[in-house]
Amino acid sequence: MPLYIKDPEVDRLTEELISITKTSKVDAVKEALKHEIAKRRAALPLRERLAKSLAMAREAGPFAPGDHKRETDEMWGED
Repeated sequence: MPLYIKDPEVDRLTEELISITKTSKVDAVKEALKHEIAKRRAALPLRERLAKSLAMAREAGPFAPGDHKRETDEMWGED
């Protein structure tokens, strides 16, 4: 569904951002939304930000035993 906002303040703010960034209305709104989303995500508690990584680590299971330094060196062709 397309975004349609009929609000004079939103229009004024959009025009101000366009004049600062010298970009299109679509790009200005898109970048403003991306910026706000990133800001809100960064404000989440660390536990919430790491939840996906923690779930992936649990799913992967414990780290396999072995000489990982030697294996990495062999993979890169180093002694």
